[in-house]
Amino acid sequence: MPRPTRPSPPPLRVDTARVVLVGIALWVVALVVVLLLGDRVDRVWTWTCLCAIALAVGGLGIMRWQGQR
Repeated sequence: MPRPTRPSPPPLRVDTARVVLVGIALWVVALVVVLLLGDRVDRVWTWTCLCAIALAVGGLGIMRWQGQR
């Protein structure tokens, strides 16, 4: 006989904008570190940081736009 299961807990409410802002801040820190390292680091990392920041800012804009509907 199967044991009775408890009901699932309600989903947590998460401020996704705050999560994205923390991610952007971390990418900015990574960009500063890469820029400080200069020629000792491949330039692809600079572009990676810049693209990640741009995509996150765009995503944040879309999230806010969808929330205002």
